[in-house]
Amino acid sequence: MTSPTPKTAATAASSRVKAVLFDMDGVLFDSMPAHAASWAKVCTSYGLQMSVRDVYLNEGRTAHSTIEVLTQRTWGRSTNDEEVERIYRLKCEEFKNYPDAPVMAGAIAVLDAVRLTGQQIYIVTGSAQDSLLSRIYTHFPGYFERDRVVCGKDYRLGKPHPDPYLIGLQRAAVQPDEAVVVENAPLGVRAAKAAGIRTIAVNTGILDDSDLLGEGADWVFPSMAALAEAWPRLVETL
Repeated sequence: MTSPTPKTAATAASSRVKAVLFDMDGVLFDSMPAHAASWAKVCTSYGLQMSVRDVYLNEGRTAHSTIEVLTQRTWGRSTNDEEVERIYRLKCEEFKNYPDAPVMAGAIAVLDAVRLTGQQIYIVTGSAQDSLLSRIYTHFPGYFERDRVVCGKDYRLGKPHPDPYLIGLQRAAVQPDEAVVVENAPLGVRAAKAAGIRTIAVNTGILDDSDLLGEGADWVFPSMAALAEAWPRLVETL
């Protein structure tokens, strides 16, 4: 089968890639449909305006940042810790009503391809839900050590701020030009680019490729399977 040709805004770079930093939801787990439905239902019932598309556009933010965007837009005011705790608890309870998200098709193949070409593998996610984070170790046994998972508990300023990916670089002990990010969310792409890291976007959701390219994605692939197939050639250009 001929691999899909990715849309690209990148030029070749000379630094050898030593680490690949993966987002989690929508990249390793096919969890975004359940997240989107849960956020939209709970926030709408609370009186905040939030569509499923809004969830995808704001994916990667911390819960506090997400709710702050909504309260400012709907009521013209900031949120507070009590309100965030209440809404996020309801969102997590609603999320439990959905079946466990499966591993994203092609994700294991990508991880295996990265292993074969010798890069360190890290996760950088905005999630802080223990029920989701624990699944990393059961569904990807042997791929991730706990110190190679950067989650929403590890920083104050989440995506689109660069802090999560800067922590990922620090843990991997690499420079920005020695890493590459795999993301599916526009704000995740923005965060990675703000950290100075070349970024592969995998469009596994409902957004247009232009939403990812517009934030600076260097490559856009239609699926993780397509990225797995292209990885050996792609990593040579990196």
